[in-house]
Amino acid sequence: MPQFYSALHRANVLKLLCRNYNRLSVDTINPHVVKVEYAVRGPIVQRAAELEGDLKKGKHYNFDQIIRCNIGDCHASGQQPIKFIRQVLSVATDTSLLKNHSIPSDARLRAQRFLDSCGGSVGVYSHSNGVQVVRDDIARYIEERDNIPSNPNDIFLSTGASEAVKILLQLLATGADGKGRAGILAPIPQYPLYSATNAEYNSVQMGYYLDEDNEWSLSIDALQDVLKRYEGKCVPRALIVINPGNPTGQVLSKDVIRKVIEFAHHHNLVIMADEVYQHNIYVPGREFVSFKKVLHEMGGSISKEVQLASFMSCSKGFMGECGLRGGYCELVNFDPAVQAQLYKYISARLCSSLLGQLAMDVVVNPPKKGEESYESFMSEKKAVLDALKFKAEMVSKSLNELPGFRCNPIQGAMYAFPQMKLPQGAIDAAKKSGVAPDFFYCLKFLENSGVCLVPGSGFAQVPGTWHFRITILPSVEKMKIVMRKLADFHKDFLKQYS
Repeated sequence: MPQFYSALHRANVLKLLCRNYNRLSVDTINPHVVKVEYAVRGPIVQRAAELEGDLKKGKHYNFDQIIRCNIGDCHASGQQPIKFIRQVLSVATDTSLLKNHSIPSDARLRAQRFLDSCGGSVGVYSHSNGVQVVRDDIARYIEERDNIPSNPNDIFLSTGASEAVKILLQLLATGADGKGRAGILAPIPQYPLYSATNAEYNSVQMGYYLDEDNEWSLSIDALQDVLKRYEGKCVPRALIVINPGNPTGQVLSKDVIRKVIEFAHHHNLVIMADEVYQHNIYVPGREFVSFKKVLHEMGGSISKEVQLASFMSCSKGFMGECGLRGGYCELVNFDPAVQAQLYKYISARLCSSLLGQLAMDVVVNPPKKGEESYESFMSEKKAVLDALKFKAEMVSKSLNELPGFRCNPIQGAMYAFPQMKLPQGAIDAAKKSGVAPDFFYCLKFLENSGVCLVPGSGFAQVPGTWHFRITILPSVEKMKIVMRKLADFHKDFLKQYS
């Protein structure tokens, strides 16, 4: 009998151990998921949410609201939606509005054209690559922008540009470990989407430093350095370029783009061109030039051999339709067999949101001169971009007036990324708290002033330098308040820790 109970006990223990092993815990989930970090929605943002909750409950602080300068979410920052985009979406969603003549005819016609191409409802599945007329319109937009041909069959729609980026990075991953892992060259400072995705897919992020002393430009020497640094440690496969830059706000010249293409060609790297801020250019003398246009102009074998994936979104620019999750990717010089495999892969996701596809369509096919909505659309677009230009100049000027701050001109995109010299007392206090000095600074600023920023350590930076990212999306009046709060806080911070 004792032997029976002993055996029963052992069986129960084994069963319990197996059950605990099968139950998900941080130790048993995919280890690559644990490595994923996304500073834009990190601990400081979580603390901002706590403070916001306290304010709603009537708790008193030195501030009466949280001003979110941490994320490029235009409408959440107070920007009004572009009316024409919302009219087209409204008609497509509620088809009874197709006969409502209070809605402009060009909005109703665009909605009808989209519905005719997707089966009559935004609630259906589309072709996995996206609705045909949307891809046709995107190709036409690219042709008009670059004055070179574009094939709709080389374009696929995605749930925001982020999904398209992740799809390409998954395609580039080797599935190997150790030295066989894919190496992805990405800029530092970098948008955390890339580091998070590379961690998820077990690829090696090969960070190359942008040149802060040269307005965050990209140097070929930095690219050469990173290849040497990672030699024998991974298999370099792609080069990511964000233009205009996030978080750094630079706009690359045609000459720099040409050199990057030559580098990619020489080292057999796929170029991933993140061009979602192409409408956001603020500095006279700078213009957005696509990688595709420069590649085409280079001619010869290089224009036929360099593989390029470029990304666009309806979340940025003047539109700011982040929540609709519309984006696309155009592939250049990709092997048809590879594109077939890519199509198979995205087919498992069925399709991207049709409302996101429609929003993307309106962005690339806006009202034309002579159409009913043209004047109002252009007026709204100009107002948004003019306000962003004003705030870009105001914010960089204000930051440069603070002791120990240095901020490059915000040439494009929606952010400033200033460097700040912090007193040793603050660095020591941060170390004692177990956090990076710029994290310490941003947390203190949030708790003192109610303004949410993202520390530069969340984007990576040259060791020994400290930054933060601040968006320029809140209204002009709010940004003036933010700059005043920052000036007051910084003066007190220096006094306390110097």
